[in-house]
Amino acid sequence: MPAVTTPPRAPQQAYEHVEHGVRRPDPYHWMRATDSPAFLSHLEAERTWYESATGHLRSLVDALRAEMTGRVPATDRSVSWRRQGFSYYTVVPAGREYAQMLREFNTSSAVAQRDPQEEAAETDANDTNRASRRRWAGPDPQLLLDANLLADDSGYLELGLTLVSPDDRLLAYSVDRTGDEVYELRFRDLETGEDLADIVPRSYYGGAWSAGSDQFFYTVHDDAYRPHQVWRHRLGTPVEQDVLVLDEPDERFELELRSTRSGGLVVVWSASRDTTEVWVVDARTPDAPARSVGGRRAGIEYHAEHLVLPDGTDTLLLVTNDGATEYRLASAPVPRDADQTPAAWTPVRPEAGGERLERADAFAGHVVLGFRSGGRHRLRLLPLDDLGGPGVVVDPTYDGGQVELAYNCDFAASAVTVCDQSWVQPPVWSDADLDTGARTERHHKEAPGHDPAAYLTTSATFPAPDGTPVPATVVRHRDTPLDGTAPALLYGYGAYEYSWPPEWDAALPSLLDRGVVFVHTHVRGGGENGRHWWLGGRLASKPHTFTDHVAVADGLAADRLVDGDRIATRGLSAGGLLQGAVLSLRPDRWRAVVAEVPFVDVVSTMLDPSIPLTVTEWDEWGDPRDPEQFRWLLGYSPYDNLPAAGSRPDLLVTGALHDPRVMVFEPAKWVAALRESDPDWAPRCLFRAETGAGAHIGPSGRFAHLAYEAEVYAWLLDRLDATDA
Repeated sequence: MPAVTTPPRAPQQAYEHVEHGVRRPDPYHWMRATDSPAFLSHLEAERTWYESATGHLRSLVDALRAEMTGRVPATDRSVSWRRQGFSYYTVVPAGREYAQMLREFNTSSAVAQRDPQEEAAETDANDTNRASRRRWAGPDPQLLLDANLLADDSGYLELGLTLVSPDDRLLAYSVDRTGDEVYELRFRDLETGEDLADIVPRSYYGGAWSAGSDQFFYTVHDDAYRPHQVWRHRLGTPVEQDVLVLDEPDERFELELRSTRSGGLVVVWSASRDTTEVWVVDARTPDAPARSVGGRRAGIEYHAEHLVLPDGTDTLLLVTNDGATEYRLASAPVPRDADQTPAAWTPVRPEAGGERLERADAFAGHVVLGFRSGGRHRLRLLPLDDLGGPGVVVDPTYDGGQVELAYNCDFAASAVTVCDQSWVQPPVWSDADLDTGARTERHHKEAPGHDPAAYLTTSATFPAPDGTPVPATVVRHRDTPLDGTAPALLYGYGAYEYSWPPEWDAALPSLLDRGVVFVHTHVRGGGENGRHWWLGGRLASKPHTFTDHVAVADGLAADRLVDGDRIATRGLSAGGLLQGAVLSLRPDRWRAVVAEVPFVDVVSTMLDPSIPLTVTEWDEWGDPRDPEQFRWLLGYSPYDNLPAAGSRPDLLVTGALHDPRVMVFEPAKWVAALRESDPDWAPRCLFRAETGAGAHIGPSGRFAHLAYEAEVYAWLLDRLDATDA
């Protein structure tokens, strides 16, 4: 095949949008027909051009991939979690992409406290379960699920849920093989290892078992990928007989679902960007209707946790912003009647200055609060008899790192497993005593050949144009000076009050070892500094997200911490919008830009409620049907605000044909428009289109993901003149 020497030029077709008296030509509107032969052919041409334009980097990609995979242990075992009489864990076998799920009988684990009524009503099935436990009590672990055996020729596999039934005899699991987040739900008999005949062909994230292990609750999304219904399936019956538990007609809201750690309740909540309503179902009477905990009030959010007091009575613990910008703790009785008026809430713990309360996890004798202060995530351990007290605070161990509550199923636990990690520190799991906070290490993730001490992590702030200090986390090799000579890569997100976590990344050291400074910008729109930080980068204030990111880059250069002529920037999804916006805002600032699955055709997408997630996003970005909000969005939409020709940095864009969150036509249209508006620059714009199976966040599997990272890093290192280790 002859070498491709020029990028594809997408054909134009006349099309014009008219909103609020504003005309917007859109010659690439035809790309919305993503299944058309013309568009699929164009994507193939884009991928061919990408492969051709990056061919000279193949040896570097291979070297990077070898380095990255070398930091992954041949066999990777997770920390275990205790549940009733078993310890569960996952293992990724040597040479395999996906994990196996296993369990072992654990004679030392505490069996969770059980309700006396449940004990009295114990069935023959539970007797059979105890016999099964005895059979599994040998020296060998029991293999429950091998995801490698579920993979097909698509090259993609993602598990949506894996939930063991209360009687320990069944496993509910769901699988996506295309990346479109439509999961097929199945049920496995753990005694025989065979799947039951029950198959739910379309389900979403989240699920819950009934206490009797004979019924399962699951969510379903509509054609716009909004999880709008909760259904209940009785094992052994046709899926056509499943019962609708809840339906959410308001298109701004999405339903989520889980069991409580106590096992007593199934919790369903419906959430928009700033309002929630919570319902509960008694897990022992799953046929009963769902009961609302606190109704629905505009602007009020709350989440419920089931709290069982020492005397056996139960209540609900609520994390809410009702009267508290940064959230407070309250309690409410468990509603017993579907028709009753929600009861008044009782204050438990007031809003604390400088703290954003994020969640509460209840155990038999304690509550664990997750909160954010000083830009870092922390935990507070509280005894049930002093939920308003100071408790014991568990802080992150590593510079620039985080500590989070790991997966803890044991309601009667006297210690909880917590996880510490950072950008350069692989995860370390410890048991934290719920009374004292004292930690005992249980497990650490292996990273062969990696020395965390070879890297330094520090914090810095830089003034935004309005004077707001913008924090940033700076990560580098200890031999890389901050004297204005090193190149830098900025990473940003800034939306949904989401705080992108500083998680261990087996790829990142390959960047740092080549003298590149990695800078995580904590821009407004995220949640690093609490609820007010999100509000400062949302709706009409969204441009703060973009100017904050530029301010960090300008500050790094002005303070001569990095080489101002060698700064690159990267982000994904909403972070891809950030990249598109800063490309238009300051094209001169960047040596290179990586925009992964970028949300860039903002106005047109937010005007089309048929596109997945559009309606639910109006409370985050704005509704362009309103003239004022239309002006906000039009003011920064990258597709509608292309940068001036002649001063653009190199650009790498990604997209996936089956991505249900950012439609692939968005990056495709943007790339086509950018190239057409600056033909001389066009060859420096690459579009890595995933035309087969592939998800919003890239390829699945531990090695496939690192192969993708090797490609991105090779392109970045080449542009930053930093290819040598």
